[in-house]
Amino acid sequence: QLQLVESGGGLVQAGGSLRLSCAASGRTFISYAMGWLRQAPGKERELVAAISRSGLSTYYADLVTGRSTISRDNAKNTVYLQMNSLKPEDTAVYYCAAVYALFRGSSLPVGPHEYDYWGQGTQVTVSS
Repeated sequence: QLQLVESGGGLVQAGGSLRLSCAASGRTFISYAMGWLRQAPGKERELVAAISRSGLSTYYADLVTGRSTISRDNAKNTVYLQMNSLKPEDTAVYYCAAVYALFRGSSLPVGPHEYDYWGQGTQVTVSS
């Protein structure tokens, strides 16, 4: 099993920044493509960003393009999400997720159903 633990959430004012971290353990981290997804109250879970095993390929949902950066440090078994210019509508529980990708090719997992492992989530609240 791959265990994922998120950190870095909190309360921030609109226009502020947060950096989320997700520490992985239990399996070979570099074998997994990673993603950050979020779920606001009453809404479906949606992808924010995804990153390939090497970190060379990334994908961003339109809702965060230009405001967020996903990255990973395979030596530290950690994936990050830097979020800038935060808006109240970014308020949600943010989840780190992983899918085994050794034979996946170049495609990134862009749908929540594509992920096999999930963290417990970290709350991000943006006040206006």
